Amino acid sequence: MRFLIDECLTPLLVADAREAGHEARHVAHIGRAGWQDWNATRYAVTEDFVLVTNNAGDYRRLYAAEPLHPGLVILIPNIRRPLQRRLFRGALDQLAVAGEPVNQVLEVDLAGDEVIFALYDLAAQ
Repeated sequence: MRFLIDECLTPLLVADAREAGHEARHVAHIGRAGWQDWNATRYAVTEDFVLVTNNAGDYRRLYAAEPLHPGLVILIPNIRRPLQRRLFRGALDQLAVAGEPVNQVLEVDLAGDEVIFALYDLAAQ
């Protein structure tokens, strides 16, 4: 899988994805810092990247308008870098089992100290 890490998240997630055998880019490292959400969506969809963000509301809406997309990973809580990495590593483990999240959203959240997941379909009808 290929991942595009949104600027609201730590660039260290790129290393986590690569360590798991995936291609990954952070928007700040490809000269796209400050992009509007719709620009990041268009780039991720066109270039076949699963977008990783913690901006749930905006990206759910944008991805719901896409008839076909490579997937969206949402880290629900707004948390510090070490916890972002823990949640993203959990997402990588979930996707290793579930497979490519085409037209799906994987939400990753915390319930106390436990990482929890919700995987659901999201595409334009």
